[in-house]
Amino acid sequence: MERLSARLLSWASLIDEKTLDQAHTTARMPFIHPHLALMPDAHLGKGATVGSVIPTLGAIIPAAVGVDIGCGMIAVRTQFTRSDFEGRALAELREQIERAIPLSAGRYNNKVVATAEPRIAELEELAEKNGFDPEKYAGNWRLQLGTLGSGNHFIEVSIDELDRVWLFLHSGSRGVGNKIAGHHIGVAQRLAKQWWIDLPDPDLAYLVEGTPEFTRYIRELRWAQHFALLNREEMMDRVVRQVSEFLGSPVDEQERINCHHNFTESEKHYGTQVWVSRKGAIQADAGRPGLIPGSMGTASYVVEGLGDPQSLNSSPHGAGREYSRSAARKTFTHDQLREAMTGIEFRDTDAFIDEIPQAYKPIDQVMADAASLVSIRHTLRQIVNVKGD
Repeated sequence: MERLSARLLSWASLIDEKTLDQAHTTARMPFIHPHLALMPDAHLGKGATVGSVIPTLGAIIPAAVGVDIGCGMIAVRTQFTRSDFEGRALAELREQIERAIPLSAGRYNNKVVATAEPRIAELEELAEKNGFDPEKYAGNWRLQLGTLGSGNHFIEVSIDELDRVWLFLHSGSRGVGNKIAGHHIGVAQRLAKQWWIDLPDPDLAYLVEGTPEFTRYIRELRWAQHFALLNREEMMDRVVRQVSEFLGSPVDEQERINCHHNFTESEKHYGTQVWVSRKGAIQADAGRPGLIPGSMGTASYVVEGLGDPQSLNSSPHGAGREYSRSAARKTFTHDQLREAMTGIEFRDTDAFIDEIPQAYKPIDQVMADAASLVSIRHTLRQIVNVKGD
């Protein structure tokens, strides 16, 4: 860990100047308390750095939570081992999963399936309790539950160091969460103009605790976080079902972990109750299980938090980009993507060039930087990868 200023600590050994400048700008906001923590995967983001832990006193910056509210990971350890998949046509399993779960931005379910019904009822009840109608943000939000999205979101079948099979996926609150986030970022920006607040970046506009705007944001934020959690549960249930059908044997879940990495919670740190916004970071309290994915084609990790107080009990959420999507497309080729994915069943298309492992920081270095934040329980390597365009 390196102390970059009185209010900025960094665990990142690989970081560029633009990202550092952005983190310094956020750390200088007057309500940061006690300090901003930069995770090893930190990279440039909208307003605030992706891979940062931002504790605030009496205010929240909506853009510092991120536009994919509640984005995170879920993993299930099964009773199966590598040998159960050897000699089988893994392309068939990939295609089964692709049929069961809508992929890519703008893709939704055609109908509400039976497994989604109780989850939707739970979300309807929560929205009513919080006094808002999610249909104002997305009329088809119910059909979004159980959908993956695109970008770095994925579904994978992986093998750990003991040859045990894990099911692993990454997704968030989809279009409805994005609309909620965008709305409240806009509200914060309008209030800043109304009150002549001079901001170093418009995306650092904030909502003040105790105001109606803050209260509404927290209520809708928590709904979106829960939507994201249930979205992952719904998709994982479908993946479990497809694997069961593929192998002709029911999955016996040995362990299930579901964790956010774009979210806000009220927590006590250094004796003070603060709002902690983790934008690309997971909670890593002592003993808490967590998930840190690598990039497409590299290892992912099941971890356990070490409760480092200086990190505000946090750890990285993944590899972190080194190349922007447009830069990756200009730098890498389809042949390089194929080479990186050797031995992994995936949909072979140049749509995924911007997700090539070389566009990300080396996950091994990220994990080395995070050695004081988490311990590694299991190392996972994919045999099947599913992504949306």
